Amino acid sequence: MNEDYRQAVKTQLDEKIYFHSLALEACMGGLYDYFSENNLLGEAEPPKEDWLLAGLIHDIDYSGEYKETHPQKTKEVLAKYHLDLYDSVHQIVLAHAPELTGVKPMTKAQWSIFCADSLTGLIMAIAFVYPSRKLADVKVSSVLKRFLKEPKFAAGTRRAEVALCANASGLNLSLEKFIEICLTAMQGIAPSLGI
Repeated sequence: MNEDYRQAVKTQLDEKIYFHSLALEACMGGLYDYFSENNLLGEAEPPKEDWLLAGLIHDIDYSGEYKETHPQKTKEVLAKYHLDLYDSVHQIVLAHAPELTGVKPMTKAQWSIFCADSLTGLIMAIAFVYPSRKLADVKVSSVLKRFLKEPKFAAGTRRAEVALCANASGLNLSLEKFIEICLTAMQGIAPSLGI
């Protein structure tokens, strides 16, 4: 099912945002799996495919004439490609930018997309400064160090948002564990990301 959406995202967005979308899709899958395996998903949580799809399409309106109103035009852009969106997926997408949409993260899916969104950029930036330029060489300790001790590195990373992963009413994951889950998920699709 996601292939049609993947093609729409690839067509609509520049390569950098497309790779970010793939990375966030992977993170969402990794987080879902972790919570599922540890019996930490409540009854209200949407299925894994909704988590994945939200990660993939969350920035589809971050281009062209839609960029100014991102992420309010997700459904409109998808309609151009004859694609629809379940409300549960749309709510996850809206929760990744609560300051713009008014939709505050409530479910684990919403907290996951909110906290992981800008972490992907930091992880990729670390891979890019390695001589190998490979995600496989990035370690959790390196990400944690750059996150905590080098605020000027990948300065666009919204560190305060990422750190909310530890919030007991949200994901209740230590920063280190959160980074580990996302990094491992991204490493699993490294060839698709070109790193």
